[in-house]
Amino acid sequence: MDHFAYRSGKLYCEEVPVRELAETYGTPLYIYSSATLVHHLTQIQKAFKPADPLICYSVKTNGNLSILKLMKEHGSGFDVTSNGELHRALAAGSSGEKIVFAGVGKTEAEQRRALSEKVFLFNVESEAELHALAKVAGSLGVKAPVALRVNPDLPPKTHAKTDTSVKGVKFGLDIDTILEVAQKVVGDKRLDIVGLHMHLGSPILSAEPYKLGVAKAKTLISALRKQGHPISVLNMGGGFGIHYRKQEALPAQAFADVILPAVKELGCKLVLEPGRFIAGNAGILIGRVIYTKESGGKLFIIQDAAMNDLIRPTLYDSFHRIWPVEPAKGFETPPEDYEAPGAGTISVDVVGPVCESGDFLAKQRLLPPMAAGDILAVFSAGAYGMAMSSNYNSRPRAAEVMVEGNQHRLIRRRETCADLISLETEFLGN
Repeated sequence: MDHFAYRSGKLYCEEVPVRELAETYGTPLYIYSSATLVHHLTQIQKAFKPADPLICYSVKTNGNLSILKLMKEHGSGFDVTSNGELHRALAAGSSGEKIVFAGVGKTEAEQRRALSEKVFLFNVESEAELHALAKVAGSLGVKAPVALRVNPDLPPKTHAKTDTSVKGVKFGLDIDTILEVAQKVVGDKRLDIVGLHMHLGSPILSAEPYKLGVAKAKTLISALRKQGHPISVLNMGGGFGIHYRKQEALPAQAFADVILPAVKELGCKLVLEPGRFIAGNAGILIGRVIYTKESGGKLFIIQDAAMNDLIRPTLYDSFHRIWPVEPAKGFETPPEDYEAPGAGTISVDVVGPVCESGDFLAKQRLLPPMAAGDILAVFSAGAYGMAMSSNYNSRPRAAEVMVEGNQHRLIRRRETCADLISLETEFLGN
């Protein structure tokens, strides 16, 4: 469910016409629905309520402070992967005991700060990291709370670049060696091995991988407890899929149905790290058409949102639904299937101004006729959109807007050319 809908041929975000936002704040522009963000967080909270979980919104998904503050106000903790993300979570009002620190390359400085902030858990991904963390904890005279991240070596589940639990990826301890690593630190007074972490990748559109994952988790937790580690936490990560094409995603309850029985059997505290499930369908990216062009038998729609604004299509071959904000007569209602032929639609490539052949948001997409000045909406852009944006081609990054009912407000201003050079000008010399 999201709060973007066409009414009388015009796209609305909650109660605000999207064209009004374009005229007020300019394009390209990220637009978020507060109601959708809260709705999807609430769906996870309700589905997993029997386990009283610690739900940690994944900051890497979309780290805007206003979104983090909204998550915190509605009971969420945070999953962070860097000092910068930790800083954001704290700035949004979170406390360390509701923060889980993940990532394969935590530096000594990051470990030190996270320990000083008393984070709830470190997801440790290698033997080298485990010993490095022990050293830092020892120097501070504290015990580091640890969940060992295991790579369960499950069959491929999603795009190769976002599948994190197949053999040969950088994430986690191999399932064949994790017990050997854990045995070496039994009795280490600098470490508290209290959890097992398993993140399967993203986006996942089936509950079956979680069913397979928790089965392996039960076996490992039993073995870790026999070694003497007081395992009391099971962190099943995130990765729940969303609607990118049609209505292909499962509800949160489908994942809860396979995870909760294992949590109850193990008597563990459940931690989840959702991000895309909460933010993905809560945001759109809009861009204004600059030119249309024919070349080599193809039609191009050139608009001002580019790969530096949304890199997912060229990076992951990702599909995002695209439709005009105010489509021409006869196209007022978008199709249920955005990949199916529609009467009067034209096959186009939707591209941006960046000087790369890979600068596209869609290829061979069937869209209504469009002209310069029209506005296009790219849906399901709330996750890994602005968070992965860049200044390539020295393009200032887009503004971000939050809509709350019939109100809207800027939550990140549009960058300026002065911003682009602000960190360099003092070093120009005479």
